[in-house]
Amino acid sequence: MEHRPLGRTGLKVPVICLGTMTWGQQNTEAEGHEQMDYALDQGVNFFDTAELYSIPPSPETQGSTEKIIGNWFKARKNRDKVILATKVVGRSEMDWFRGDGSKSRLTPAQMRFALERSLRNLQTEYVDLYQLHFPERPIAWGSNPTRFDPEIYRPAADESSIAEQLETLQTFVKEGKVRHIGLSNESPWGTMRFLAESEAKGLPRVASIQNAYNLVNRTYETGLAEVSMREDIGLLAYSALGQGYLTGKYLDGARPAGARTTLFNRGQRYEKPGTEDAVRDYLAIAKEAGLDPATFAIAFTLDKPFVTSTIIGATTMEQLKIAIAAGHVRLPADVHAKIDAVHQLRGNPAP
Repeated sequence: MEHRPLGRTGLKVPVICLGTMTWGQQNTEAEGHEQMDYALDQGVNFFDTAELYSIPPSPETQGSTEKIIGNWFKARKNRDKVILATKVVGRSEMDWFRGDGSKSRLTPAQMRFALERSLRNLQTEYVDLYQLHFPERPIAWGSNPTRFDPEIYRPAADESSIAEQLETLQTFVKEGKVRHIGLSNESPWGTMRFLAESEAKGLPRVASIQNAYNLVNRTYETGLAEVSMREDIGLLAYSALGQGYLTGKYLDGARPAGARTTLFNRGQRYEKPGTEDAVRDYLAIAKEAGLDPATFAIAFTLDKPFVTSTIIGATTMEQLKIAIAAGHVRLPADVHAKIDAVHQLRGNPAP
């Protein structure tokens, strides 16, 4: 398995990262343990989780995924073999994360509460990469607005500053509880502000950014790709399969038993006008190239120089084996040319 640098940390991580968000709802603890055993055996020693997980988020399942990982560490006694990433939630209306009914914010007190609980759930003394799951400030992300709304970007009265967030993270680093820091669902402006504050005040430097990136959402290439390339902040690409839509299993309204959209009806991001036409075009290219659609979609992301690692997720071992094997596949130039031709026509229908 190829390894790439994680920012300027000195760490190298495999190009495939094991995502975990289904463990605790779609997957049992035993299935999560089986996935981790297999991934580690295949050289995938980079795991990503979050205090939010499992998905979909709820008060009843919050933290369930971290606990499954923690129990695996305890049973296998192999914490030192894994590069572990987790996340703290950002600004949201969800009020079950802190135990006192507070809506989630990236304040020092809330970040402290979140980290300490994650460490207990994970049964570890440190995390290798601690990420801000989504920003503290109001921001448009994970959506495709039909019109520009400037109100989204107006600062909130109770907004914790980026400097304050970095100072809190610096405390965690000094305590040895966090090795490196990262962002998620972040914008070019936000990423550069984090860099500016860290450089001006000697605070921890962002190592990575975890954003959606796939065949029907290449918006990362505008703005953020330049930041990644010039500032050594690699992308940890999530949703390479577009929540499964890029495999074609949801075409024509199909709802396979046990699939995420079938169970939870959360696939609206990939059901926007034009998305299904784009999916059909990409499936045709994959078929012509003789590639499984999942392999094709994952390999597309790995060919980009700004991608450090692609986060894969699976609910079955068959899916997991295909996704991990995709880490060894690279698409030839003529296939990329066909992909770019479709992109020119279809754009980004599912940002």
